Amino acid sequence: MISAIVSRIVILLFGTLYPAYASYKAVRTKNVKEYVKWMMYWIVFAFFTCIETFTDILLSWFPFYYEIKVILVLWLLSPATRGSSTLYRKFVHPMLTRREQEIDDYINQAKEKGYTAVLQLGSKGVNYATNVIMQTAIKLYSIVRRYQFRILECRTRAQSNGLDEQHGRR
Repeated sequence: MISAIVSRIVILLFGTLYPAYASYKAVRTKNVKEYVKWMMYWIVFAFFTCIETFTDILLSWFPFYYEIKVILVLWLLSPATRGSSTLYRKFVHPMLTRREQEIDDYINQAKEKGYTAVLQLGSKGVNYATNVIMQTAIKLYSIVRRYQFRILECRTRAQSNGLDEQHGRR
């Protein structure tokens, strides 16, 4: 049995780094066939990553769970099995095609709400900062005024002591 850490390292190396480099090569050489192959892989791998987040919580206790994950990623990558292409063509593409408009609508709503939320948050942040600055300025003014009164009081005492000493009084 392999541990979660070993599984994560294998998936990062073979499921992320190798495909990233292969995608780079496909783009660099302008090989459309390879480009399409790696795009299908990345779409399937994105679904795998989303599903993995939940299955790690729910099924990590299952015997050979991490081994199955590693085998699945290797199956997705293998040119012999063409796992990612198979999953993409049979399941992912048809599902995305059926729900494309719905997904686009959700994305647009999220953009609009996100923009509004950022504006509201920014406005609240500016109001908060303004209040903090004003309260700090008021406190500083109060401290400066007290300091000025103390200085004035000390000067007044010093002057009255000086006058008293000149007249022989204590």
